[in-house]
Amino acid sequence: MVKKPVRSTVKSGTRKTALQKTKAAPAMKAGGRMTKPVARKKTASKPAAEFVPGPRTYSSEELKKFKEMILAKRQEMLEELDNLKETIMDVTTGEYVSESSNYSLHMEQGTDAMEREKTFLFASRGSKFITQLDDALVRIKDKTYGQCKVCGLLVPKERLDAVPTAQTCAEFKNTGIPCERGRQALAKMKQGK
Repeated sequence: MVKKPVRSTVKSGTRKTALQKTKAAPAMKAGGRMTKPVARKKTASKPAAEFVPGPRTYSSEELKKFKEMILAKRQEMLEELDNLKETIMDVTTGEYVSESSNYSLHMEQGTDAMEREKTFLFASRGSKFITQLDDALVRIKDKTYGQCKVCGLLVPKERLDAVPTAQTCAEFKNTGIPCERGRQALAKMKQGK
């Protein structure tokens, strides 16, 4: 008697597959021939390795490097804001630059207004970034720079190099769920250790 292949069925919300129903599945060789059935072993769940959270602060030397990097980015952003300010305001009078109605047509005035609006947006973003950099400098002074505000572990250096104002790991920023290390640290905190 030839056995028919078992098809997957949906039963009370769970999906059972043919592999789940059989204890042994035949293996195929390269030539397409069947070999002896290979018994699948159930693996016993291994106890989780003891969680070691690691340091909770960066060394003074590392903080000094981060501070230098942040100060350089801050200076760069201040220079960029000065350049934007020059395009928005007349340096001699301190007033906003307005278009000359003698030479501009109606559509050009609209384009000029849109460009000014974009410049204001860039200036606003730059000001916000400077504020975030200043906050990072305060955290460096307090020796809390690089600590995740969710779990208290250190944010990876690579992330801080890319985003010096980061206060969480990239995984939490993107998903709202702490990274694996963070979940383990939070679980330990809840247990009271």
